[in-house]
Amino acid sequence: MSSANTTLAPVLIIGARSDMARACALRFAQAGHPLMLAARGGADQGAQGDTGALVRDAADIATRHGVTVTCHAVDATDIDAIPAFLDSLPSLPGIALCAVGYMGDQPDSQRDPQAAARVLRANFEGPALLLGALAERFAARGHGTLIGISSVAGERGRASNYVYGAAKAGFTAFLSGLRNRFNGTEIRVITVLPGFVATRMTEGLDLPARLTAQPQEVAEAVFRAATRGRDVVWVRPVWRVIMAIIRALPEPVFKRTRL
Repeated sequence: MSSANTTLAPVLIIGARSDMARACALRFAQAGHPLMLAARGGADQGAQGDTGALVRDAADIATRHGVTVTCHAVDATDIDAIPAFLDSLPSLPGIALCAVGYMGDQPDSQRDPQAAARVLRANFEGPALLLGALAERFAARGHGTLIGISSVAGERGRASNYVYGAAKAGFTAFLSGLRNRFNGTEIRVITVLPGFVATRMTEGLDLPARLTAQPQEVAEAVFRAATRGRDVVWVRPVWRVIMAIIRALPEPVFKRTRL
């Protein structure tokens, strides 16, 4: 596509076909960062069978912003394939953003262990181990920024989505531990907590406007965190207050909320 601004760190975006990830890609490209976009199917087929979707996104971004954009295939839940995926990249990125996620369906997860396992792998096991592998390579080099998009759903287990929430809680804890491990080094670890976001995944849901961010808001929050040094990002600060109240509820009271 077009030549990159080599003075800026290459950005790897994993799960690049989601609405939030694409908005983040556009924001980093606007600032001149070369991009590596990775998703299931990579350059060949989209997760929903949309052939060439990632290539079309890459071409659009490159044309708009004049940066190099490459496409890569990755299934974050295929743990054995992680080393080969990282070896296949044109270079080790300076910034890596994991936007992989899968909501699933709570009733399905309650009935079917395989459905629950898909949710757990897509939201915790795969993203955590992939960023963990990148962390080792960043450590060997001596610098880098890791960004994980988690969820406020991981702040406390709720009846309506506790399998998804448990997976995101695990991912949030993993990122926190990784950040603690690398404190005092040139490796940064950022946790992003978006709350509700108006995306294809939430289309049709009746979401409260004050609590619902747009993908572009998430992208701006991610970009600011990557460039200004924040560790934990609440895309809409009201969620910090809401979740503090929910975490503070005594268990007998919380059980009666049926959130």
